[in-house]
Amino acid sequence: MRYLALATDYDGTLAADGKVSAETWDGVKRLRDSGRKLLLVTGRELDDLQSTCPTLEPFDRIVVENGALLYNPAKREQRLLAPAPPEDFVRALRRRKVPVSVGRSIVASWRPHETAILQEIRDLGLELQVIFNKDAVMVLPPGVNKASGLKAALAELGLSEHSVVGIGDAENDHAFLALCECSAVVANALPKLKERADIVTRGDHGRGVVELIDELLADDLGGREDRLGRHHILLGMRPDGGEVRVPPYGRTILVAGPSGSGKSTVTTGLMERLAEAGYQFCVIDPEGDYQNLEESIVLGDPRRVPGVEEVMQLLRQSRQNVVVNLLDIPLADRPLFFASLLPRLQELRAHSGRPHWLIFDEAHHLFPTAWQSAPDALPGQLLSALLITVHPKMVSPAVLSHINTVLAVGDRPADTLGEFAAALGVAPPRRVPEPPKKGEVAAWFRTADDSSPCLVAVEPARTERRRHSRKYAEGVLVPERSFYFRGPDRKLNLRAHNLWMFLELAAGVDDGTWLHHLRQGDYTRWFGEVIGDTTLAEEVAFVENADLSAAESRHRIRAAVERRYTAPVNALAPGIGPPAPS
Repeated sequence: MRYLALATDYDGTLAADGKVSAETWDGVKRLRDSGRKLLLVTGRELDDLQSTCPTLEPFDRIVVENGALLYNPAKREQRLLAPAPPEDFVRALRRRKVPVSVGRSIVASWRPHETAILQEIRDLGLELQVIFNKDAVMVLPPGVNKASGLKAALAELGLSEHSVVGIGDAENDHAFLALCECSAVVANALPKLKERADIVTRGDHGRGVVELIDELLADDLGGREDRLGRHHILLGMRPDGGEVRVPPYGRTILVAGPSGSGKSTVTTGLMERLAEAGYQFCVIDPEGDYQNLEESIVLGDPRRVPGVEEVMQLLRQSRQNVVVNLLDIPLADRPLFFASLLPRLQELRAHSGRPHWLIFDEAHHLFPTAWQSAPDALPGQLLSALLITVHPKMVSPAVLSHINTVLAVGDRPADTLGEFAAALGVAPPRRVPEPPKKGEVAAWFRTADDSSPCLVAVEPARTERRRHSRKYAEGVLVPERSFYFRGPDRKLNLRAHNLWMFLELAAGVDDGTWLHHLRQGDYTRWFGEVIGDTTLAEEVAFVENADLSAAESRHRIRAAVERRYTAPVNALAPGIGPPAPS
């Protein structure tokens, strides 16, 4: 189940004229019976809500005062999430005869009194924000809104915003709807809110909420995925320049290819972008390849076996990503350890939806073909998972049957895709693209129409870019991979052992030498074939093919390098590299 909770506004959404219909309460009961949580997110004060709404018991948490107060109906506990309003501000408004209602943190009024309210905030030098909700005017501390209140509620429930559907109708719902994985508005919502929503119901008020609940219960909003592209994760670019993105839910991806072909670069980039979008992941790392993964805690090392309970303790924190290092576990014992961890991960996923992604490196170690318990140990669908292996044929067919996306890495994608198809007992793709260039993969999105694989230039990981930048910008390349300024008559022998030395030497060589290498395309070849930066090589090729002076071409190539690489402090120190070996 993807969506574990529904967060709804009260006035204008769940309720019409402050009242909730019997039909709407019936829909709420069906939602609760499905095991999902229900949260109410309102601008009302708690006392006012309790006197208006006949019962608050169906709600697991209630955010009131537009995000300033959190209420737990089951325990009748309140938690203040923001400071009380300044007393001098309230006194000043009352002196001006501004009608106000003062809550634990909120100060509420009505139009057209916003002008007087703003004037008092300015005159008193207060740091307060004014929020509008149709004709209502609310004053709160900065940063307090329905989204901040919903975050606090979800934290108490151990849920992520990526497991929530939100529904509302007015201006003050913008923030909390944007936070939810899927945002819906009722038919009577403001036009601006409708423009931004993923779903606009046909029914108004409570009828629209029930309509959304029915769709949730029918297929977990599976038919709405095409409306949720704002959450899709960038994989890379097609040759025609179009983006290729993958949904953050429901994909089971296999990254396969020979050793050293770039599998870790592909997977690290995807994990970085998942983390940036707030999706929690757990990496099972048999070989210690993800020790330096940002925004993650690594458990286990070559001298210590990670504990299952310590893994689970960290994963219960909704924002914490975990790498489970299995290096201290003998190869033959890894499937057994994993068999004890996997049910715990599935249990956590069942009640919290997290970790959103499971990443299995060296999948053939964890799911070997001889793994007899695979059909029983795996859930009905292994969703939102990433598996990495050298040989698909060494992975259990029971696991391969869940794969709906294959990324073939390396210069023989047809062999990799063919091996996967043979291991699964299905027909291989009819047409496989030419061997990819460096940084490209053959992506096979297995669909009902058996679409053919396409080439994708994978968006690199930040960590890989930094490693690449340091190596080629600051490091010392071996003589055979260095660039040599020799000139048309080979009278020079100036070695550039990194990018910054290249720029230093380029600034000092004579125009004849500079233009000789420019016109032969030597710079493009070095940047593309040795440095491995095809984007930089393309920029430089444009300069080489233009009719530019030596000074202008030097300036443009230097600018292209500096846009992509950061100079170390001593990068441009005087001096040249040693001559090439004779």
